[in-house]
Amino acid sequence: MNKGLRWLVGLAIVATLAGCSVSTRQPEVPLATPSAPPPRDLGPLGGSLAHPKSRWTPVAWSELPGFNEDALHEGWVAMVSNCARPNAAIAPLCREVRQLALAEPNQQREWMMQRLQPFRIESLAGPSEGKLTSYYEPVFDATRRPTATHTVPLYQVPAGLVPKRPWYTRQEIDTLPQAQAALRGREIAWLADPIDALMLHIQGSGRLRITEADGSQRMVRVAFAATNEQPYRSVQQWLSSQGATKVSLWPDDTKQWVAQNPQRVSQLLWSNPRYVFFREEALNEVDAASGPVGAQGVPLTAGRSIAVDRDSIPYGTPVWLASPGPAVPLAKLVVAQDTGSAIVGAVRADYFAGTGADAGRVAARVNQPLRLWALWPK
Repeated sequence: MNKGLRWLVGLAIVATLAGCSVSTRQPEVPLATPSAPPPRDLGPLGGSLAHPKSRWTPVAWSELPGFNEDALHEGWVAMVSNCARPNAAIAPLCREVRQLALAEPNQQREWMMQRLQPFRIESLAGPSEGKLTSYYEPVFDATRRPTATHTVPLYQVPAGLVPKRPWYTRQEIDTLPQAQAALRGREIAWLADPIDALMLHIQGSGRLRITEADGSQRMVRVAFAATNEQPYRSVQQWLSSQGATKVSLWPDDTKQWVAQNPQRVSQLLWSNPRYVFFREEALNEVDAASGPVGAQGVPLTAGRSIAVDRDSIPYGTPVWLASPGPAVPLAKLVVAQDTGSAIVGAVRADYFAGTGADAGRVAARVNQPLRLWALWPK
């Protein structure tokens, strides 16, 4: 294992021991089969497991595409992080998971086959293929006070917001005096581009390089705190309905449309009524090396954490993910550690690509077929 990966694993172990504080279907195509000989199977197959939105069918390890080729030691960062808040089934295995943090991939693979049983995840209607999308943690420049260039606020949760009760829509927040009064003084920071702010709302979190009132700069994280409980609507779908022919690459295509249609920016923004409120978090060395905290309550691991429908897959479940592309072919160990309003269904996942512009370019390309296998304790 190279030094960088050892350092990341070490940070994950430190975060686990410290308790880890909580802080959008393309045509189906066949999935690739493993190029190496299938691994031997250890232990009997169990019975099928039922969940509110999915059926889990036990299968042999040889069904998992690419199981012999994955760099499991990279996935172990997410496995260790998972043990900060494991589900009841995974918790008894966490001591062994930590002990294997610096082991070779073949040792980790052997342990998985001894201790876990793969279950193919299917919809209750039968299909075992679904859709994979991706998200990331953007990084933007911001100011602590509004300026001539930075005029778009990011807000904390307003006073009087009641969980699970609809609040003002995005259009009402922008136009109604009473909504603006409720948010006055709740500004965290100010951005220069309303599409960047919308991206933060869609991604759910991000990092800000903030220029403070005294001119100093520091990096902070803005994490998801709440929403206005209004429905999420796809801006890309709205653009398509308006006749835009190129909306596949978010946000570049959207910004290009805005540049060509500056008088319609508000229409575009208001097409998505959902609005997100944030909380500011400091970034220490451990926090900066990890992604934002997901719905499970642990930091997300780039390339190894997914958002799921928790009625299909419980948080904290190790999952084998296989997606043949065409944009980003994947076959790897991931952990279900987050959720999202658009992540609904049995075989549905959102792949956390990481932090920054490079991760954003990956995330923008992923909208492809998916198969999932839950790796459940025997």
